[in-house]
Formats: sequence, structure tokens, C-alpha cells
Amino acid sequence: MSSNTRNAAAFRSQSSFWKRSPAFTPTEVDYAFSSDMLDAFDEPVASLPLKNQTDIRNTSHTTEQQQPKSPTTIDTTESSAQTEHKTRSLENNSNETDATTTSKTPSTNDDPLMRKFHAVLSTSNIDLEQLQKLSWKGIPAEYRGTAWRLLMGYLPLNASRRELTVQRKRKEYDDWVGQTFSRGEDALDRTLWHQIRIDVPRTSPGSPIFQNQRIQRSLERALYCWAARHPASGYVQGINDLLTPFYYVFIEQHLPQISQHTSATSSGSTANTLDALLGSLDEKTVSAIEADSFWCLTKLLDGIQDNYTHAQPGIQRQIVKLKELVARIDGPLAAHLDSECVEFIQFAFRWCNCLLMREMNLASTIRMWDTYLAEPDGFSDFHTYVCAAFLLKWTKDLQKLDFQKIMMFLQSPPTESWGVKDVELLLSEAYMYKCLYHNSPSHYSTAAASGRR
Repeated sequence: MSSNTRNAAAFRSQSSFWKRSPAFTPTEVDYAFSSDMLDAFDEPVASLPLKNQTDIRNTSHTTEQQQPKSPTTIDTTESSAQTEHKTRSLENNSNETDATTTSKTPSTNDDPLMRKFHAVLSTSNIDLEQLQKLSWKGIPAEYRGTAWRLLMGYLPLNASRRELTVQRKRKEYDDWVGQTFSRGEDALDRTLWHQIRIDVPRTSPGSPIFQNQRIQRSLERALYCWAARHPASGYVQGINDLLTPFYYVFIEQHLPQISQHTSATSSGSTANTLDALLGSLDEKTVSAIEADSFWCLTKLLDGIQDNYTHAQPGIQRQIVKLKELVARIDGPLAAHLDSECVEFIQFAFRWCNCLLMREMNLASTIRMWDTYLAEPDGFSDFHTYVCAAFLLKWTKDLQKLDFQKIMMFLQSPPTESWGVKDVELLLSEAYMYKCLYHNSPSHYSTAAASGRR
């Protein structure tokens, strides 16, 4: 047995996939093409009347977002989900205005992108194609929560149906939580509940918001309810990661200032400030955020369900396609990985299972999801091209490394300092590969053949 083969076998027996440590610094690369190529609108929007525009949700209230209340003390010692649920109320389904289905009226100083989003989201029947085109280039934080709910299909495009739909879905989820946890944690599936309780504290370790006890309890309820209602797939590690972008975006609608307190290097005082901000959210708001996150996660996983059923065939297909695509685009890299006995499943499985969330910070993930939601099959087909672009970004470095160093590099790629520009470059390259190779199976066949020579 060769040393490379022994190294590969030894690596497969390890479980260090979840480690993250900085190793390299990304190089600056020019954009493959400008994001302006996807400009969605030609008509001027500056002339749109702003003062008397009605809110996109039909409501009798005029206040869109209340100032945060004074921080309340959170009792983190209560372990009973039954007791926690008693604080929920059917008031969660009242007609009080929140940030879920409303759009802000931009000032005259806002940039054109803000005004375009306002124009689209303020119509009584939203043009989904226009919203998708506009969202591809990134969604402003002020509009992201509403846009994501619409793009996921959770909110109806017709404004007149939105209020009743949200009320009904939130009440349905609240009833499920009540039924599921009514007899306490002892009546739950102990294996499933134990696994979720283990995984949630490890979710997004670089984001202090998800280390908050109140938030963790909420994530646990949502994940358990989803798993209990999807026995064909059940809960698997990685699904906990997919819930967090929705949760963060929906919290940010109510607490825009949390973006200033989500660094992994936050000090103790900053963490206390963040806890105080989260504590200012009342139970009704937290319940609404939890319900909306649950339904959006459900919509997302419905589209990639075979990624999480037995043997995860969806991920297996993505990995095969990724390997063939890389061989077609960069033959020398594919040959080097093969000579070092590097199997794509050893690193790409996590990329597909967690949608690259463990390779990027949360802000980068959220920007990437703006585009995924605007792309047909963004979380499956387009994600494969993003994985290809991600791997090819490091081709010069990887071709100098042996098996062990390749795997260490791919476990902790140098993305800690990535910003919006880096993510948009990656998306642009992925889009370019999609335009060149999508629906071209002959290319993959040729690639596979050349890779075997």
C-alpha cells in the first residue's frame, strides 16, 4: 500500500471536518464580470411618489417598527419546554404591524438599489421575476426579510392575502409546538432531542447571537418540530446550520443594530449588549421569528429533500457532477487530486450538506443566499457550480500540496476575512461556469474520460 493510500485511509477514519483555523490569505482577483450585467430595471424610479405610498401590508397601524424595549431578564435555568411554551399566546396571530410584510419608505438620499426594491415590494401584486433579477445582486438588509419570505414562497405575492397567510401559518406552527411539548421533554423522542441539543450549541460558533440561551431554545424547538414531521428524512447534522440564516435575517428586521455585535471576536461587554438586545424582543416577536424560520426551512428542504434521505443521493449526484466539472475546467488540478488519492467526497460532502456554511462566515452566507434564492434550483444545481468555483479559486495552492496538506487546506479555507466583493466574485465565476456547461452532458462525459487517462 502506497503512503498516499495509507494517508487517505487514515484521514477517512478521522472526524476533524468541523475544525476551522486560518491558514492562508485570499488573493485579490478582478471580477469575472460586473454585477451590473444583471441590472433589473430600466425605468426611472426617482419619480415614484413616496409620501403617500401605502404599506404593502393592509394594516390600520402606522408604526412600522417599535423601539426596543428595555432589556428583560432571561431565565436560562428553565429546562422544561412545556413551561417555556406557556408564555406563547394566540396574540401572535393578531393584526399588529411587524416587520414581516412591510417595506420601508426610502428617503431621497437612498441609493438606486434601495429605491428599486421599494418600488417592487410596494406593489399590490409583486412581479416575482423582477424581484429575482434584483435580488441576484444582493438585497439591502432593510428589505431582505420580506424579500426572502417572498422568494421562498412563504408569503403570497398578492398583498391582500399576505396578512391572513402569515396569521394562519404562525398559528399552525404554534399549535404544533404546543402539541409536541405539552407533556414535557420526557415525552419526546429521546435520541432525536439529545442530538439536537448537542448540535445547536455548536451551530455558527462564529456568531455570538446563536450562543444566546433563548435563541438556542428556539432553534431546538424548530428543528425538533421539523424532524418530527419529516420522518422520511429525519434530522441529520447540517440541517441545524441551514436554519440560522433565516433566523438571523428575521431578527435583523426587528433589531438592525445586531449586525454590529455578531463578530466572533466580540468582547464580554459586546456579548452583554447583544444579550440585552435579544432580551428586548418580546415573546410574540420571538415566536413569530421562530415560526417564519421554521416554514422557510421547510420550503428550502422540500427543494433538496433527497440530500437528506437515506444514503443522501442528492449529495452523491452533486459530488459526481462537481468532480466531472472540475476535470473539464482544470485538468491539471483534477489530475493532481487524483495522484494524491484525494476523493471529492472527503471534502465536498460537507460543502453540499451544509451549503458551504462552515467554510464562510454568516454574512458571506447570507449574501450568497440572496443569489441562491434568485436562481432556479439555486440550492442544488447552482450550488454545484459555486462549489466548483470555490475549489478552483485555490488551484495554484492546492497543486503544490500533498494529500494531508490538501485536506487541511480544504477543511479550513482562507475565507475568514471575506467580504461582499469576494462572495460576488465567487458567484460571478459560478454563473459563468453555469452558462458554459449547464445542460451539456457531453462536456461531463469528455471530462470524465480525460480525467481517467
